[in-house]
Amino acid sequence: MLQLKNVCNGYKNEKVVKNINLTVKQGEAVCILGPNGVGKTTLFKTILGFIKPKSGEILLEGKNIFSMDRREIAKIIGYVPQGHIPPFPYRVKEVVIMGRCPYIGSFGSPSLEDENFVDNLLNKLKIYDLRDKYYTEISGGERQLVLIARALAQEPKLLIMDEPTSNLDFGNQIRVLEHIRNLVTYSNIGLVMTTHHPNHVFLCGTEVVLMKNGEVFKSGDPLKIMTKENLKEIYGVSTCFIDEENIKAFVPII
Repeated sequence: MLQLKNVCNGYKNEKVVKNINLTVKQGEAVCILGPNGVGKTTLFKTILGFIKPKSGEILLEGKNIFSMDRREIAKIIGYVPQGHIPPFPYRVKEVVIMGRCPYIGSFGSPSLEDENFVDNLLNKLKIYDLRDKYYTEISGGERQLVLIARALAQEPKLLIMDEPTSNLDFGNQIRVLEHIRNLVTYSNIGLVMTTHHPNHVFLCGTEVVLMKNGEVFKSGDPLKIMTKENLKEIYGVSTCFIDEENIKAFVPII
């Protein structure tokens, strides 16, 4: 569904990401890990078509993404940013229905079918009770679920999520990750997400990509790639790996 072939990109004469090769299929969840400044945000901007790669190619369902119009892309890719506070106090239902824009048209308005679609979506994500609340007045974890609902309202085949649990407390992190895992498992959506938490890979990832100095350092099955040696290489910290029945986690050694 999504394929990156030798993608290089950056700003002016500086290459930030180099020779990135990546394939994402429906039903796969790819987690990207790497230290700050490694190029994850630049890579996402490139995948979303916001900035054109200096070299290489990005294919979406076999088509070069830069030959597609924005509405066509929006029907395939849904994007969930780290966080978002709108300039006006929209209600939750209004924020989510914005995801229907690719189907409504520039001068159209949401139909009854669009509103019913959004209501069903809020029910599935178990946030229907937030429907009439102001988006700016709900918790960070609730806002993140609303952003996921808005992206899903596009009926995408692929979700791009930039640190979806950033700034959330432990409980809300787990709730958001559970929703992400269920989306991939039961909706057959492809997923690419960044995270700074290695343990999140075990909760919702089918594949992991470790980045170092703007390049892919290692990629593949999390059970093979997620080792304390590899984490030491990219983050420069020592960890202890706990591997017991139903528990896989890294703990820093201080």
